[in-house]
Amino acid sequence: MSKIVNALLSIAKWLWHKFKTRYQITVSFNKEYGDSDDKTYISKKIITKKEKHLKFRNEKNREIEYRSSGGLNYIIEEL
Repeated sequence: MSKIVNALLSIAKWLWHKFKTRYQITVSFNKEYGDSDDKTYISKKIITKKEKHLKFRNEKNREIEYRSSGGLNYIIEEL
């Protein structure tokens, strides 16, 4: 009986993660996008999104944070 319950729970968890919203975040360290200094991440959750502060969790559950006194250049796209 417990094997069936565990199998059903794992299927439910898999379905939950399939339909959860993901974001593609591109952070540029200058004003131009498409340069070699841009970094792109796939994020599960955006924690803080302000003009000078960006904090999010990536797919591996690692917390990534960017701060800047002059303002950040980033693009957030919903996947």
